[in-house]
Amino acid sequence: MISSQGGAFEEGASILAEVKSISGRRIEERRRRHRITQQQLAADVGIGVRWLREIEAGNPKSRFDDHVACTHALGLSAAHLLIPMLFLEHHMHFPRHFFLDDMYELEARCIEFISGLSLRTFLRPTGGGQNGPVDSGSAA
Repeated sequence: MISSQGGAFEEGASILAEVKSISGRRIEERRRRHRITQQQLAADVGIGVRWLREIEAGNPKSRFDDHVACTHALGLSAAHLLIPMLFLEHHMHFPRHFFLDDMYELEARCIEFISGLSLRTFLRPTGGGQNGPVDSGSAA
């Protein structure tokens, strides 16, 4: 599923399977870096050690919510799951160097960008020279 050319999406591989593979490696890397055993993490998340091994191996049959639970238990952001999925869905290469560190800054910028879009939409004049949303209810 991961190509030898830096993780480009390969034809025939499902997007979710690719993300689970990336996620499994990220979970294992963080767990090892913090010297947490598989037994400890599995207990914290409420899954079996064998299932955690499957998650870390990137088993495409592993559940996405188990990846999220492991991510949160290790103090990782879910950005390492969601942002690469967006790239892969658009058949774009996700830059691997973002996985070397925590993706907090990238996640914060995405949230800031989306919030800015929502705020601009809210503040856009909607008619009658008013700023902000128009009350569509009738005044009785």
